[in-house]
This record gives sequence, C-alpha cells and structure tokens, in this order.
Amino acid sequence: MGGVHPPEAKTTEDIAIEVMPVPKRVYIPFSQHTGKPAKPLVNKDDLVKTGTKIGESEGFISASIHASVSGKVVDIKQCPHPVLGSAACCIIESDEKDEWAEGAKKSYDYEDFSKEEILNAIKDGGIVGLGGAAFPTHVKLSPPSDKKIDYLLINGCECEPRLTADHRLMLEYPVGIIEGARLFKKLLDAEHLIFCIEDNKKNAAQVFADEGEQVKILKTKYPQGAEKQLIKAVLNRAVPRGGLPMDVGCVVQNVATCYAAFQAVKFKKPLIDRVVTVTGDGLRESKNLLIRIGTPVIDVINFCGGFVDQAKTIIFGGPMMGISQHTENVPVIKGTSGILVNRKFKIYEEGPCVRCGACVDVCPMGLMPTDIFKRVQNKKFNEAKEYGVLDCIECGCCAYVCPSKIPLVHYLKFGKSEVWRLSKK
Repeated sequence: MGGVHPPEAKTTEDIAIEVMPVPKRVYIPFSQHTGKPAKPLVNKDDLVKTGTKIGESEGFISASIHASVSGKVVDIKQCPHPVLGSAACCIIESDEKDEWAEGAKKSYDYEDFSKEEILNAIKDGGIVGLGGAAFPTHVKLSPPSDKKIDYLLINGCECEPRLTADHRLMLEYPVGIIEGARLFKKLLDAEHLIFCIEDNKKNAAQVFADEGEQVKILKTKYPQGAEKQLIKAVLNRAVPRGGLPMDVGCVVQNVATCYAAFQAVKFKKPLIDRVVTVTGDGLRESKNLLIRIGTPVIDVINFCGGFVDQAKTIIFGGPMMGISQHTENVPVIKGTSGILVNRKFKIYEEGPCVRCGACVDVCPMGLMPTDIFKRVQNKKFNEAKEYGVLDCIECGCCAYVCPSKIPLVHYLKFGKSEVWRLSKK
C-alpha cells in the first residue's frame, strides 16, 4: 500500500564503477552497524595492514571493524560521524603500500565449507547489510530453530532516487552476487531464492535471468525496497506489527551484501570498501565509486573534480532518507550508499495541518502520520506508541506529499526516540 513516485534522476546508471585511489588517511568509526560498537583492538602507534581487525564485535548484535589501508594508527579519538554526529574512531595514516593482512585476498575452495565455516567467515569479515540499516549479516542468517525460512529474497530494487550503486553492481558483478546469495540460501536451508528488481532496471534483471536465476520484476515505486513492502509485493505475506521477516518465513538481503559476503568467504576479504553513488549539481563530475571505508567525504568530492561554486548541503544516502552532514570531514562508513552534493537548499516554512489525509494515503505501513505527529507535538508519547509510531520506517513519504510542508518524518523519528528512551527509563 501507499508509496510515492519522486523523480528518479538516476543520471549515473550508465557510469561504470571506478576504483577510488587509496586515501592518505582514514577515520574508521567503531560503530558502523546496528547494535553495540566494536571493541578496539589497537592502540596509538600500532602498525596495521589492510584487512587487519582493529575492532572486535562485542555482544550478539555487533560487527567487527577492519583497517581499510595499511599504515600507522595515529590516534583513537572522537571524530565526526555521518549518523551519530560523533563517535570513537581509529585514525590510520596510510603508508601507501596497501599491504594486506596475512591470509586475506587469497582464493579459497569454499564449495566444501561447512555452514559454520561460512557463517564464521561472514562474521569475521564484519559483513553488515549494505542496503542502509547495516544490521550484522551473521545475525540475520541465524534465525531461531523454530523459524523455518522458505524464501530468500535478494533486494535489487534500489528505489531511492539518484542512487545507482546497486544497479551498477548487478550489471558488473552478477556472478559474485549470485554466489553470495547461494551461500545465504545454504545457511538458511531456504527452498526458494528470488532476485527482486524494479522495472526501471530490466537490463540487470535480464542478466540474472540469463544466469538461470528466478527473477521477480516489480513496479518502480518508493519505498519498494523496504523489507516488509518487498515481502508483501512478492509473496503477499504481511509481516506482523512489531515482527520480523523471519516471522513469515522470509529473509531479505541486499545485492551488495551478497557480493561482500561472497568476497569474505571466497577471498577472506573483510568489508573494507563499498560502492557508492556520488552525484549532485554541486559536483563537477558524478561517479559510481568503490571507496575505502573511513575515507573523508572531502577526499571523495575532490576526486570527483571538487565543488561547483559553494555547495549548500552534503547528504549521505538518498534524497528521501538521507542525512544532511554538518562537516565535510565525515568519513564514508559501511552503510553509506550515496553521497549527494547540492548547491541549493530550501527551508520551507511549516504550516498548519489541513487534515487532507495525503500522508495517510501514501504511508506504506498503513499509519496515520498526521495523528501521530499531533501526539508527538504535544508530548503524548504513550498515545503515539499506541498509534504505531514504532512501526514507522522513516521513509519520508508523508513529508514528501504534505502540502503544509510539515517535516512529519522528523516528528515521528523524535517520537520513536522518546518512546524508546522512556521505556528504557
């Protein structure tokens, strides 16, 4: 249900992936995933190699962190973070040798690996969901024994406007994606594997069909790629309120996550880089780049020719769910799918709610954003919870269509954080 059709503006869909040179200095946060931050394993002045584990996953829902360059640890301190504002980071000065840690980047005969060996390789590689949520992949691939998984859906929708990183990955590295998906299928004992792709990427869908994989072509609509919406569109199964995809026998994984997992198992390569779409009218040249984790965004912008005039905003992610940055020194992290550099930034004056119901019509979760907004505005957080504020996926559809320019998703995000804060208290 619901959804919107913002201008796609996927101007980089025909631009091949380019490898960005190794940065001179990286700022690698110990918190790049859903869950507890990784525990630092290095100290100032330590020497590391590319792929060296510098942060150990701590707790069940956590992920390991690895050095993305070889060189010297110059400091561990609080640095700008694209999501958290600031966080503890490991700062590494590159020696420009890019020497890999022992055992990494070698080819392994993974066909004979046991399930435990595959899962451990994914966990040790620090693989997380690269579709945006950055949830630790090894956790998602370990459902409780009473949750039978019969469908594994591979998400290639990339429904956010402007972003084309997943599209290019599907066109250029389909075999690695397929192999990663098959590893997931083996771990889950899933009966069915389906690649789900929107109809504005039919060339990518054809590539997977030619490889003999089952492909489901979906209507182009935002947010088609959200887990619960994807399951409903493909299988007509509704994930219960407060539930997870595994509650209806499904697991959803992103195409980039599949490729990263394949590299972790086949080559023992940890997640030290990712493909990012870098675009916007504030840039001289738009690109799809393979970027090392921890690279400052200013380095990325300079590699793309620099700013056009004076940019007004730098957004990490897409225009619908992306986060505007407060400094050009924030680093690329595991969850960075796009970097948008814009020259224009208009702040709208918030008007009164006119009770038009447009936000209700487009909400993909079937919520009433206008009613939740009123309760959050009046600090009635228990009532907001009853109206389903925790079910909000923060897609931004409500704010997109609001004629009064009310930043509804901001109110709902604040409401969610207050509900969680009060429940913990």
